[in-house]
Amino acid sequence: MPGPTFLRGDRVTLRPIEAEDASFLAETINHPDVWPMLSAYAPKNTDEEQAWIETIGDSEDVHLLICADGDPVGTIGLNQLNDVWGIAELGYYIHPDEQGNGYATDATARIVRYSFDARRLEKVYANVLAGNEASRRVLESVGFEQEGTFREHAYAQGERVDVVRYGLLESEFEPGE
Repeated sequence: MPGPTFLRGDRVTLRPIEAEDASFLAETINHPDVWPMLSAYAPKNTDEEQAWIETIGDSEDVHLLICADGDPVGTIGLNQLNDVWGIAELGYYIHPDEQGNGYATDATARIVRYSFDARRLEKVYANVLAGNEASRRVLESVGFEQEGTFREHAYAQGERVDVVRYGLLESEFEPGE
């Protein structure tokens, strides 16, 4: 049974991650089209995902399940929330079977609005592995600007890759987004 809706977008709802979501999370994070784009390197089983779910709430981080028509399609979150600096890192992923439907863009716009309106953050940033053009398009469509490149900063799929940093200031976020 799905949990309560926390944020509602045009195409998706965002709700707290629940214990019963562990299987979906394990399936998605282990997908060969997902884990390399996250610079993940080790498989995660359902028990490991369950253990992670149990730690949600131990920090100020925000982790939400992205749902379309009540079914999970991905996750989105704010990590490394720093209330002193007024910043947080955005992270998300969508199951490959659900990519291309605008779910990541809608979820990103909703959580960014929440970041600025409810959490009173000044900036949200995201890191994208070079070559992840879909993620770059999501960020750019919401208004994020490329701020720089960390050259050969990550190791993914057997090679050193650049990490591209994107940022969005509260003053730049368009109300309609």
